[in-house]
Amino acid sequence: MSKLPQAHRFTDLSDYGRKPAQYIVRFLKDTSATPVQVTLLFFVSGMIAIYCIYTEYYILAAIFMILKSVLDAADGELARVKKTPSYTGRYLDSILDIVLNALFLFMIGYKTDADTWLIILAFIALQIQGTLYNYYYVILRYKLNGDTTSRITETGTPQALPGEEQVTVTALFYTYKVLYGLFDKIIYTLDPRAAKGKLIPNWLMTLVSTFGLGFQLLIMATLLVLQSPELIIPFFITYTLLVPVCIILRMKV
Repeated sequence: MSKLPQAHRFTDLSDYGRKPAQYIVRFLKDTSATPVQVTLLFFVSGMIAIYCIYTEYYILAAIFMILKSVLDAADGELARVKKTPSYTGRYLDSILDIVLNALFLFMIGYKTDADTWLIILAFIALQIQGTLYNYYYVILRYKLNGDTTSRITETGTPQALPGEEQVTVTALFYTYKVLYGLFDKIIYTLDPRAAKGKLIPNWLMTLVSTFGLGFQLLIMATLLVLQSPELIIPFFITYTLLVPVCIILRMKV
């Protein structure tokens, strides 16, 4: 199931895991498996990938990174199929994503003897890229009456949906704010009027989708398979230069 109406679906280069995720969901939809359980599985897959990086089994690390992307698509897909959207799943997904992103980069930096400040800069770059992609995507979904579990601006604790506890939603919401608040603020400051502008065209969304987590992991996986982990940190630092270009393009359309 798509998050957007058919007429406005764009080629999402970050969402290559959607098709295999749909096969997983077909198997799980009539079971007692929950979206949150699938979310926890992608965290396990990510942790295995990190261990494989540590032991320099880079091809295995790449496989588990891609599996993580597939499972990351499957949890939301399962929630839509079972019609059980939740803020618990939405925030837990994002929290585990940022934790894994930090661990991926710090382990890669450790294995390639990168300076600590470069590792931190690469992490900030990775998150700014991903935040721009999510910001534009959520705006598009709201304007087109698509999936609306995510919010354009995360202000105020959301009301728990049926089947989840308010205390859990509140705790995860504030954890999310601590981890993502700065990145959300940076992107909103750079493009505060995006939600009031015209519909973001499909070609621009496709370009911005290269900032999505799935595509980021694909880049990491590719460089690991090529036995070039030392290129990962400088790549993401440099690629952030495309962020202001995409914002200017959004303002011009």
